Amino acid sequence: MRITVIDGQGGGMGRVIIEKMRKEFREQVSILALGTNALATSAMLKAGANEGATGENAIVYNSKDSDIVIGSLSIIMANSMLGELTPKMAEAIMDSKARKLLIPIYRGNIDIIGLQTEPLPHLVDTLIVEMKKYLGGIKHV
Repeated sequence: MRITVIDGQGGGMGRVIIEKMRKEFREQVSILALGTNALATSAMLKAGANEGATGENAIVYNSKDSDIVIGSLSIIMANSMLGELTPKMAEAIMDSKARKLLIPIYRGNIDIIGLQTEPLPHLVDTLIVEMKKYLGGIKHV
């Protein structure tokens, strides 16, 4: 099972996600950290990702081989993250056959009606519950 976490800017959200995934799943899953920049990738690697890569080509290339892609809602929106997330990246993520588990955090001019505003740690806890459902007790890497 290959789980890809995508983040940009300082990698703070990706770091929190990977730390909680490691705590919950230990080494049962393989985590690939993909950052839009080196700082984000580094933060996610320090949090416990197995591998990491940076930039547009890394995200485009690796998105297609993932079983699950995790990130904020902005990873499917071209030019988000202050322009770090390119249209090619957004398209590759959306075209991936991977299950996408997206956290509804976006600092742009978009409001998603019907969502409750929750702090990041609560949203990541909900993400872990969804991953457990999706993984269905898988015990291998």
